[in-house]
Parts: sequence; structure tokens; C-alpha cells
Amino acid sequence: MIAIYPGSFDPITLGHLDIIERGSQLFSQIIVAVLRNPNKTPLFSVQQRLEQIRQSTTHLDNVEVDAFEGLTVEYATRSKAKVLLRGLRAISDFEVELQMAHTNKTLSTEIETVFLATSNEYSFLSSSVVKEIARFGGSINHLVPPHVALDTYKCFTHNQTVSNPIRTDTTEVNPLNSSPSNREM
Repeated sequence: MIAIYPGSFDPITLGHLDIIERGSQLFSQIIVAVLRNPNKTPLFSVQQRLEQIRQSTTHLDNVEVDAFEGLTVEYATRSKAKVLLRGLRAISDFEVELQMAHTNKTLSTEIETVFLATSNEYSFLSSSVVKEIARFGGSINHLVPPHVALDTYKCFTHNQTVSNPIRTDTTEVNPLNSSPSNREM
């Protein structure tokens, strides 16, 4: 049975990979489907995200990576999939995902949604959290595959000076040269 795991994956995280790996044990084929959403401004292009996911899933023989536009259930029908695979981190995810599952069911009675609870170590993790940490110079090495961390760091070079939002003066601080020994406390 073919399952579609749809999302923006901007970028793919270890939480996403956890769902993909576990789903690949449950279904004969998983299609990780990157949604082209014209209403969002992603950090990575669709092509970059496809490549990041392909590189992250080379160890999984039954995982395919693709991109699509439009309704997920229509893409699933075209792909001959019977299942939409979704990960759940918290109760708030469940409410949104259940509403989406019910909506999808009104569009296609042939497609079922299967939820996998995220592993505990990834219950807080989202692509937005990864981008926020990287934007401010924090380490994301424990949140995404190494090649994705490198790609993300390249997007946030931190070579410009930035204002420290905690400081009350207007002195600019370069985060790469900002350690307790060389900055005002």
C-alpha cells in the first residue's frame, strides 16, 4: 500500500525523518511529497528541499520524493496512494490534523489518514523552530541531518552586525565575535 507523507519540509528535520523511517516499515511505499505553496516564502526552493530529502532517505529503498501543487487528496489519487501519513506532536496538532483529515475525507472517500505520534525526543521540533534557532546563530546540528544543517547555516551567514535586543544601548554586536570576555555585560 502506498502512503503519501505531504508537507513543506522547509527544512526537513529529524522529526520528519523519524516519521518517514517508521512509516516505511508500515507501508510498501512512502512518497514524501513537497507541497509547492505560492502563499509562503520558503527558506529553500522546492528543488533544494527535494534534494535534501533524497539525500536524507537514501537508506530507505521504499521511499520516493516528489513535489506537487494543489490538493493533497488529488495528488494521492494520481499517485495511486490510499493513505496520507501525518505526524502528531501535541494535542494542538491533533485538532488541526483531525479537521484536515475530515475535510480530505469529504473530497475523497478512498483516502485514509494515518497518524503517527512523534517520538518523544522530537515532540517539540518543527521546521520553524529550526529556522528560528539558526537565524539567531544557535546550533541546529541535533535537529536536522548534517547536510541540512550546513545548507541552513549558509542561509543565515551571521556576517552582518546585528543589534542585540537585550542590550539597552545602541552598540552593534557581531554574534560571531560576541563572547562574555569581549562584550559588555
